[in-house]
Amino acid sequence: MTEIHTPRLILRRWHDDDLVPMAEINADPEVMRWIGDGSVRDLEQTAESIERWEEEWDDEGFGLFAVELMASGELAGFAGLSVPRFLPEVLPAVEIGWRLGRQYWGQGYASEAAHAALEFAVQDRGLDRVISISAVGNDASENVMRKLGMVLDRETTHPAYGHPLRVHTIDLTEFHA
Repeated sequence: MTEIHTPRLILRRWHDDDLVPMAEINADPEVMRWIGDGSVRDLEQTAESIERWEEEWDDEGFGLFAVELMASGELAGFAGLSVPRFLPEVLPAVEIGWRLGRQYWGQGYASEAAHAALEFAVQDRGLDRVISISAVGNDASENVMRKLGMVLDRETTHPAYGHPLRVHTIDLTEFHA
């Protein structure tokens, strides 16, 4: 079982008791504002998402980690790798992404977790390139991308919802942990 420790976080596979706190994160309109069509997700939808994320681990050998605060054991959200099948024009590609509860914003947790996920991409998966996709206007996520050393690759449109997206990329052959 893959588990990564950073100075303040534990990135790990999903546990059954992660469902309720992740559903609370997904039920927050501010958290979901930039995700898909911006709709909040309920408990059942969150359970389906976690099941898909775990299946991706089994199918791809990587996935979205549950992000736990080391000091308290609280679930802060997720960060990790996925295949962005919703945007066929970028495939084949692996995307790095993150979603944290609002109470964890602005404390460097997203950058810390994403950096650890990039290290995993290089050291454990041998990836040489990763992308990240954000809705135009999601400045907080784009700031994390810049901190990771990602650069703008292209602007495009969400195929299902029609809003503008930005695709950032990083060449991991030059990534230094």
